[in-house]
Amino acid sequence: MSRKIVVVNAEKMDYDHRLDFSVMEGEVEIYGDSTEAEMEARAQGAEVLVTKELPVTGDLIRRLPESVKLICEAGTGYNNIDLDACREKGIMVCNVPSYSSQRVAHTVIMMILNLSSSMVKQQRMLFEGCHDNFTKSLSVEHREVNGKTLGIVGAGHIGMEVIRVARAMDMEILAYSRTKRGEVDGIRYVDLEELLKESDYVSLHSPLTDSTRHMIGREQLAVMKPTAFLINTSRGALIDEKALIEALQKGIIAGAGLDVQEEEPPREDNPLYTMDNVVLTPHMGWRGLETRQRLVNLTAANIKAYMAGNPVNVIVGKEA
Repeated sequence: MSRKIVVVNAEKMDYDHRLDFSVMEGEVEIYGDSTEAEMEARAQGAEVLVTKELPVTGDLIRRLPESVKLICEAGTGYNNIDLDACREKGIMVCNVPSYSSQRVAHTVIMMILNLSSSMVKQQRMLFEGCHDNFTKSLSVEHREVNGKTLGIVGAGHIGMEVIRVARAMDMEILAYSRTKRGEVDGIRYVDLEELLKESDYVSLHSPLTDSTRHMIGREQLAVMKPTAFLINTSRGALIDEKALIEALQKGIIAGAGLDVQEEEPPREDNPLYTMDNVVLTPHMGWRGLETRQRLVNLTAANIKAYMAGNPVNVIVGKEA
């Protein structure tokens, strides 16, 4: 008997309708988006639900039919799902942890290089008809990255890929992890305060949990170098955004690269849109065409492994 799979908000991944979902085997229903009520209705008779950054509340989980046995989050982060309610209901949760490691890492490197050459300010000068950087001495900050220290907060799949590329640019590496200390494979692991104090660039790669929310606030920003840059391609709420804006305005740090924000999209009056020392992008790190198709392929592989009785990438369930 066919086992029903429901993709509840495919357009989060397939917003340009270029992805191939035929890699998912079985009885598959695909919906562009779903409200909570629609998700409950569409789950009837389904064994697997596939979500992408869609809030899945405890109330909704408790109302899901008994047929639902797996929620597969099509992505790395799973803070959108009430895991405690899934445990109560006996629903397994899995994710796709490494589909975008290279693409997100390249976004980090892009931000490092753009911030180092004041690229936002240079482009705005051109748009305003100012050619001073061509006709006079270069009037913006322009720095080498080789020999500079990059601090990686969270040395998982993406963090390690950033390290690999940064080493090719002859950067020095510090890392902070809850599980590693000392030196491993040439990477010096330090506590968070030391990393913030010593790094010229700080790149965040931690999951968003109760303990990591606002892990970078006024106190942490204050210990960073005034010449340092903060980069976040993980989850916006890792940073206290109000504190960051204040730090950027007061010159407490030199700049920031933000592919994620505390509120997405940011409100129209958010100062981050117009700051010369900020590279702001619309959570695009995972959105490369090849990256998104890989996400669909790996999501299908997750479901296939579960159907075969060998679940992988389990966050909640007997194998977690």
